[in-house]
Amino acid sequence: MARSIVTFLMFQGDNRAEDAMQLYASVVPGAEITELEHFGPGEQGREGTVRNARMSLCGYEVRFFDSPAEHAFTFTPATSFFVECESADELDRMFATLSEGGAVFMPLSNYGFSTRFGWCSDRFGVAWQLNLA
Repeated sequence: MARSIVTFLMFQGDNRAEDAMQLYASVVPGAEITELEHFGPGEQGREGTVRNARMSLCGYEVRFFDSPAEHAFTFTPATSFFVECESADELDRMFATLSEGGAVFMPLSNYGFSTRFGWCSDRFGVAWQLNLA
């Protein structure tokens, strides 16, 4: 029997995982970095990059990793974080911050299924769907 299931985000490049964690901690209310381990001298990854990290996003655990190996793939918008925001102000602030340097797939608007919804990716390529609860 499986013990747990968590989202695992693998980044490529220098300290991308830690930079993403700092962004998410600054924009998601109540977000908290709960574990952060870096590669040390002589280890598989480049010294100072993320070997293992965890954070809580609204009580949901997400793991982070800076891959020492280059891959021919990255994130896709087909997988995203879906966030129910409590207010339009919160949604607007999060959308503006997360989409900066990223891409907007669906600008903030009323799409019928929601009075205020937006879908974007952040500068790291991680997709976010933000909805007014």
